[in-house]
Amino acid sequence: MNYGTIKNFDVANGLGVRVSLFVSGCRNCCKGCFQPETWDFNFGKEFTKETEDQILELLKPSHIQGFSLLGGEPFEEENQAVLAPFLEKIREAYPQKDIWCWTGYIFDKDLQEGQRKHTQYTDRMLKCLDVLVDGPFVLEKRNLMLKFRGSENQRLLHLQDGKITRIE
Repeated sequence: MNYGTIKNFDVANGLGVRVSLFVSGCRNCCKGCFQPETWDFNFGKEFTKETEDQILELLKPSHIQGFSLLGGEPFEEENQAVLAPFLEKIREAYPQKDIWCWTGYIFDKDLQEGQRKHTQYTDRMLKCLDVLVDGPFVLEKRNLMLKFRGSENQRLLHLQDGKITRIE
């Protein structure tokens, strides 16, 4: 898996100060995407053990509220195989920090067992997430007043506590 960038002081992608990883590769190719360069699975740098260690170190300070995972598309099959074990490492090392993820896929239509983006890693990833922002960016539904999402069709879903609840 490749990644485009790591932001070590991100205040735009989730609550509080966060560390954010933008992975490469996306088959959604949404019209109006704010970073179409990340559609290419070969964009950026290779995600290595050193990259993991760097992110885990960046998450250490108490002022960092959590980790945000964006793309590209984290739920592309190739990315899930790398991200599931990495998210588990973050959850184990920092159980008090929250994990947010953005996907252009729809939680209840694409990511559940038997659906098109469900793999052997999907449930492991979802189990680690506190908040999932789901749905493709739709340029015609763009709304700059929305918190943490770009278009009105996208949802903020709270995934912890054994139930799924919509935020906002």
